[in-house]
Formats: sequence, C-alpha cells, structure tokens
Amino acid sequence: MATTTFSGPIKAGSIREGSSANTGFVVMAQSAAITQSTTAATSGIKIPANSQILEATVFVTTAFDNSATLSIGTSSSSNELATAVAVSTVNTIKLASQATITDADNWKDVGSSDVDIYVDSSATTADAGRAILTVTYIQNNNLA
Repeated sequence: MATTTFSGPIKAGSIREGSSANTGFVVMAQSAAITQSTTAATSGIKIPANSQILEATVFVTTAFDNSATLSIGTSSSSNELATAVAVSTVNTIKLASQATITDADNWKDVGSSDVDIYVDSSATTADAGRAILTVTYIQNNNLA
C-alpha cells in the first residue's frame, strides 16, 4: 500500500471559520520496536515541535526479564514522560498514563524543537525484552 506524506498539521471539519467552526486537529501516531537494554536509548520516534502528546502505549511482545518497568522520556535520562511502566508480562498493553507521570508539562507541549523519545528499562543485562512503543500526539497544537 502506498503512503502519503503531508507537512501538517492537518485539520479536518466542514466549517473553518466563525462561531460555527468545527475543525479540529488530526491525531498522529508513531511506533517503534524497542528492546530491553542496560542504558537509555532513543526509540526512533521523533515528535514535531509544539506537539501535544496524548498517550504513550507499550505492547509487550517478549517479557522484560531483568527489569519489571520501563521509563519513557524526551532526553537520555528517559523519565520526563513516564516511569514505572510495567513490562514483565507478555501481550499486555500498558498506557504510560497509568504509570508515574513525572512532568505533565512535557505532555502538554514538547517545546519549540522536535524531540526524540527515549526509553530505559534499567536492566542489569541486555536480555530478551521486546515491545512496541506507540506515541500519539496532536501536531503543532502549541499549548505552551
């Protein structure tokens, strides 16, 4: 199947202006396969500047055996979005909002530059843990 790329942000609705305006931003998503690691690593997901993060979802495909939790962030410290995301059980979907949210401002607006999303399982050894991380966001919602 072919894909189409827009520079965005994309808004949809039948009335663009005035008191009856009903347009809204299209929700975007990026996904990446992640692995258990002894150090923080970029996930390969890059969120555009001024975007509002709505959710980070982790689908565990292979249980993380040297760490029970995962941290998600916008820097190599990997803890600005969520900590204590449970990853020790296979085939579970864990919403980062059910974990510990360390800084809600990072969810509201990622800032004036594009940001990489990092993950850290703080494992003692890099074992078999595997998951799919999906981050949904509203591009350039600019709520700062």
